[in-house]
Amino acid sequence: MSAAPSDISDAGGASDLSGLPGLDEGLQARVAEGMAAVAVRLAEVVDHDDPFIAGASAHLAAAGGKRFRPLLTLLASEVGTGWNASVVDAAVGVELTHLASLYHDDVMDEADLRRGVPSANARYGNATAILVGDLLFGTASSVVADLGAEAVKIQAQTFVRLCAGQIRDDLQTEVQLGSADGTHASPLAGDADDPAAVTAYLDILADKTGALIATAARYGGMFGGCDAATVRVLTGYGEKLGVVFQLADDLLDVASAADTSGKTPGTDLREGKATLPVLYARTSQDPDDARLLELTRGPIDDPQELDEALALLRAHPAMEQARAHTGRLAAEARALLDDLADGPAVDALRALVDGVALRSS
Repeated sequence: MSAAPSDISDAGGASDLSGLPGLDEGLQARVAEGMAAVAVRLAEVVDHDDPFIAGASAHLAAAGGKRFRPLLTLLASEVGTGWNASVVDAAVGVELTHLASLYHDDVMDEADLRRGVPSANARYGNATAILVGDLLFGTASSVVADLGAEAVKIQAQTFVRLCAGQIRDDLQTEVQLGSADGTHASPLAGDADDPAAVTAYLDILADKTGALIATAARYGGMFGGCDAATVRVLTGYGEKLGVVFQLADDLLDVASAADTSGKTPGTDLREGKATLPVLYARTSQDPDDARLLELTRGPIDDPQELDEALALLRAHPAMEQARAHTGRLAAEARALLDDLADGPAVDALRALVDGVALRSS
C-alpha cells in the first residue's frame, strides 16, 4: 500500500503564524487553512503506486519540519488577493524542491538525523536517497509545469542557483582543506581577517538558500495577484530572508543540542565547513584561541574533539558577532518592505524576519 495522504498532512511541525504575537487573527486563520491545503496536496503528489517508493518519498515530508517556504508563499499571496489553488501548487513545488535538496544534502553530509528521525540516507542508503531526491525534483517540476511557462522558467533558474551555490560551497571547503587542485582562488581560505571571506560566504548563501526562499515569496506574489513592482519587492525580501534563515541555522548547528534541534549538532564543524561564527573566530589574535583555531582548521572526526570545538565556539565572542551580523541582515530585509502599503500581511512578513533571526538567540 502506498503512503496515505494523512501520513503527511497530519504530521507535526508544520509552520503557522501562531508563534508571532500581535498578528491579525483573520490572516492567521487564512494562512492556517492554506497550510492545511498544502499538506493535503503535498501528500497527494508524493504518493506512489509502489509502496517502497511511496514510503521513501514521504519519509522527510511525514516527519514534519518547519514548512517555512510554503508558509512564505501563502503569506506573500496575502499581500495581494490571497491564496488559491495556484498558490497552493506553487507552495508545494517549492517545498518539494526543498525536500529533494535535503535528501542530497544528507548524503553529502553523512547525516544521521533530520527532523528528529533517521535521515533518508541512514534509513534507505545513499543510492536510494539520491534517487528519491531526483524523483522529488521531477515531481516538483511536474507540479510547477501546470502553473505556466514563466513559473517553469523561474523554477529552472532557481534550481541552477541552488546547485551553483552548493557547488561553490563544496569547492570552498575543499580549498580550505587543501584537497582542490589549486587553480581556484578562495577568499574563505585566505587571510583570517579578510572581509572578502564573509562576503564570499554570504554570496554562497544567497544562491544555496536565498534563491529558493526568494522564489517562494515571488510565487506567492505572482499567483496572489500582486503587481510587478510588488512581486519584485517580495522577491528581494525573500532572498534576504533566506540568507538570514541560513545564518540562523548555522548558529543553531553550533548552539543547539540534538534533542532540541532534531539534527545532529556540529555537522558543519565535523565536515570542516567555515560558517560565519568560524570565520569571525579566525580573526582572533588571542593566544587562548589557538586550540579552537586548530580544531576548526579541518574536519573533526573524533567525537570528543567535536564536543570540545563546540564548547569553545559556543563560549567565543564570534557567536555574538555572527548573531549581530544576522540581526543587521534581518533589518535590511524588513526595510525592503517599506515600499509596500502597510497591512496585516506586510506586518506578518516583518514579524517573520524577527522570528527567523531570533531562532539563533
